[in-house]
Amino acid sequence: EVQDMETGDEEEKKEEEVPSKISNAAAMEVESWLITLAVRVLWKEKKFTEAFQLAEQGIAVLLENIEKRQSNKNSLFPLLARLYRFRSLVAESLPPNPTMRQDMVHAHGTACLRRDADSQATLLNLLLRDLLADSQVEQAQKLLENSNFPENASNNQLCRYLYYSGRIQALRLEYTSAFSNLSQCLRKAPSSTALGFRLSAQRLLVVVQLLMGEIPDRHILMQEEMKTQLKPYMAITQAVRRGDLAVFEQVVSENAARLDEDGTHTLISRLAHVVVKAGLRKLHTSYSRISLEDVANRLGLPSAQSAEFVVMKAVRDGVLEATIHHAEGYVQSHDLVDVYATVEPSEAFHRRIAYCLTTHNDAVRGMRYPPDAYKKQLEASRGEKRNDDKTDEEVAQELEEEMDEDEY
Repeated sequence: EVQDMETGDEEEKKEEEVPSKISNAAAMEVESWLITLAVRVLWKEKKFTEAFQLAEQGIAVLLENIEKRQSNKNSLFPLLARLYRFRSLVAESLPPNPTMRQDMVHAHGTACLRRDADSQATLLNLLLRDLLADSQVEQAQKLLENSNFPENASNNQLCRYLYYSGRIQALRLEYTSAFSNLSQCLRKAPSSTALGFRLSAQRLLVVVQLLMGEIPDRHILMQEEMKTQLKPYMAITQAVRRGDLAVFEQVVSENAARLDEDGTHTLISRLAHVVVKAGLRKLHTSYSRISLEDVANRLGLPSAQSAEFVVMKAVRDGVLEATIHHAEGYVQSHDLVDVYATVEPSEAFHRRIAYCLTTHNDAVRGMRYPPDAYKKQLEASRGEKRNDDKTDEEVAQELEEEMDEDEY
């Protein structure tokens, strides 16, 4: 009987040690996480209607929980941002919802007032994505100008923001800014995961480089994990390098369906004048004098008159230094100008310096040190001891000595 009583007491102690229930704050977080997990599972199983309804209910539950909690609300912000993103991704597979964008705008304003950096960055990217999907480039540009991306947002959201910004700028002919944002996006993107995202950014960056008149490096297009997907862009790059308009149009027509799927067909259609300029530069370097008929044949133009108009535009834009003899039907090239006597070297140095300064500022901004950490290291190296590191006994002894001195 004594042994039975002892075992019974031990069991009662174990039961007392195990908590009967978790705290309300932890219950809210677990509930929110389970909702996001369920929405993701339904989305992966292509049950879009159920996933959208559950996401709507989950967002309402999270907002209610955030209002109830008086402190430590920040732990629910990342889960709320994730639910917003899942709801938007699910909505893309459903019929258009006219109130969806207005709800996101209202939620973005609320997140700014609440200082919710996670939801603020996520909703801004979702709005940019939605506007680009509807081809509302000017509205997306206005949103970029009138909004601020939070500095303490996650790296994934920053990469998405840079990608959407680069895409908007490329569509608005701002190729230099687009190249800078897309390059920074690829540097910050994960190197071992997110292959689809890196592939989309790399495709867009290749097209932007071609539109700037530059030829991408071959090793970029021949990366092992992207080689197959970038094969059409490799053919387009080779056509641009050759300066043959007929070959370029043939390559684009053969890969039109793929380019439409990638969303780059509109930008690549602008490359025709780049191909012509590249061909004219080669002819300008090779021949001091060439007939307009030969120019038309080499560039794949329909007639000598079309070639004359193209050469006139190239001369006016500063691409060539030549004189057109209309009566005789030929083009006379001038002597080559020293490139170091132009503004091109200074512009190249400016781009490189701006890139280095941006990288330096990002690195400094990314550093986080605890306050006065250097003081502790300095005092430790000098052998000094701070008052904050004293034990309770030492502090009590100093107080007693001060009291004795006052009495004396």
